[in-house]
Amino acid sequence: MASWPDQPSTDYGFLNAALAEADADAFVAVGDRFDDDMRYLTRFSGPDRDYAFVFVGDTATLCAPALFEEQANREFSGDVVRMENVGDPAGERARAVLDDALDGTGTVLVPQGIPHDTALYLERGGYELQSTSAVTDARAVKTEEELDCLRRVQRATARGMARAEEILAEASAEGGELLWKGAPLSTERLRRQVNATLASYGVRDAGNTVIGAGPSCADLHFTGTDDIAPGETVLLDISPRGPHGYYGDLTRTFVVDGDGGWERRAYVAVEAAQTAAFDELESGAGVAASAVHREAAAEIAAYGFSVGEEPGFTHGTGHGVGVSLHEAPSLRADEPLEAGMVVTVEPGVYDSSQGGVRIEDLVVVTEDGYEVLAAYPTGIVPQKR
Repeated sequence: MASWPDQPSTDYGFLNAALAEADADAFVAVGDRFDDDMRYLTRFSGPDRDYAFVFVGDTATLCAPALFEEQANREFSGDVVRMENVGDPAGERARAVLDDALDGTGTVLVPQGIPHDTALYLERGGYELQSTSAVTDARAVKTEEELDCLRRVQRATARGMARAEEILAEASAEGGELLWKGAPLSTERLRRQVNATLASYGVRDAGNTVIGAGPSCADLHFTGTDDIAPGETVLLDISPRGPHGYYGDLTRTFVVDGDGGWERRAYVAVEAAQTAAFDELESGAGVAASAVHREAAAEIAAYGFSVGEEPGFTHGTGHGVGVSLHEAPSLRADEPLEAGMVVTVEPGVYDSSQGGVRIEDLVVVTEDGYEVLAAYPTGIVPQKR
């Protein structure tokens, strides 16, 4: 695989706009490497202890942890890496940055999930706190740099799917078992092959390679071990994370040696539902997110499957993907979609006594339609790609 795109930068113009709208003086966020807001704000990828981001006076400052100065200077998307008082709590270090700029007075915007101790440090320093959704809102609309990363990780995701489909195509039904290379094929055995392929293309599975077989397909997040039998659905939902923190997301459903029963009817319904959702997205920016879900759900119902209950279509048609696997927007929301929003389109039908069928692609909304970030064929019978 060719080298990955450069680390995306973060344009802090949205923070300037949020501060102006709220008549506030600064923005503060605190978190660790597992906080995706912090990953977006700083582009800094470690460690697993709290550090602070402060935006004040049009300057973005990262209060980096001890021993991470070199990495912070290399990765940080902002202006200043500050190493003073590295042994102090992150909230106290953030307050020191504010004191230098504001001298102990002013209104500070913070995310809704700011740590309690950080809020106390800031309030005791004389600052008035005000909650903001500015980061969540900004993350929902991707830049071209972010889209480059998402396209690349989605192409790697498709390679993992192709490996799984190839194995299923090679498998044979013998005596009620599905065998591959002379041994029974299980979801775990298939998962290991998928994850090895993902790793060879520079992405990591992040524990998100969901593979169900038969009834376990109705478990939307199944990562356990289940034997795969001929004639039952095999649902693969592959969602790896790239080196810059961006996720892919791709789902396909296959049946080896099927008899064309429930699984075929469900597959036809889900294909039609995804097509209906894509037809709604053809309008591009401005279409209501909920309209996409509504059209998909109506198509599922038209094929005789329930919507909103089990068995049937039990979840929304899609969600945003970026530095989190699930982020804004939701395709159940009434808000209009904007150009640059990246969403999954993933209708499904599930029956815990039968199996499950889901087809999922990752798309970016454009001004006049949408773009599939990495096309992958559909079809219930596995093929060698």
